Amino acid sequence: FGSSHGSKKRLRNPPRCSAAEEAMGKKSYVNYGKTFRKPKRPFEKERLDSEMKIIGEYGLKNKREVWRVNYALAKIRTAARTLLTLDEKSEQRMFQGDALLRRMIRLGLLLESEKKLDYVLGLTTAKIMERRLQTKVFKLGLAKSIHHARTLIRQRHIRVGKQICDIPSFLVRLDSEKHIDFALTSPFGGG
Repeated sequence: FGSSHGSKKRLRNPPRCSAAEEAMGKKSYVNYGKTFRKPKRPFEKERLDSEMKIIGEYGLKNKREVWRVNYALAKIRTAARTLLTLDEKSEQRMFQGDALLRRMIRLGLLLESEKKLDYVLGLTTAKIMERRLQTKVFKLGLAKSIHHARTLIRQRHIRVGKQICDIPSFLVRLDSEKHIDFALTSPFGGG
């Protein structure tokens, strides 16, 4: 007797699912996208070694943090690649291309002089890792080690501007870089 009531419930704005998914009869009801992608082959020695090197160098928690950056990078590069196939004068390429480049420059991934889509394809994992709050805190000398930096951020000792930020993977914008400091409430700072 309880089943007749629930059948009328519907998502207000169901997420769009691809035509291929609908054709297979699978409809996705999740309201969020993927943030990372597992590697196709789980045990490639080269990849495992390079991932461990990145984890050690930037003080990451697990492999998923590496995969997340790689996935974001892949999406950015795919966007750039599809825009490069369009005609240079096309409206879509001009608008979306400019937006993409603006975003990359604001995050400090590209220099002002590199305002071309070709440079977006040259982005590397290391470039994104260098922009993380964790790396910045260590490089600015607020922490003794990269691992200490992560702990300080998680324990809410670090602020960016006026805002305390406790997310080690926060990508620091160019204009926020100068404002990374100890929080006012932190015993390490002037507080």
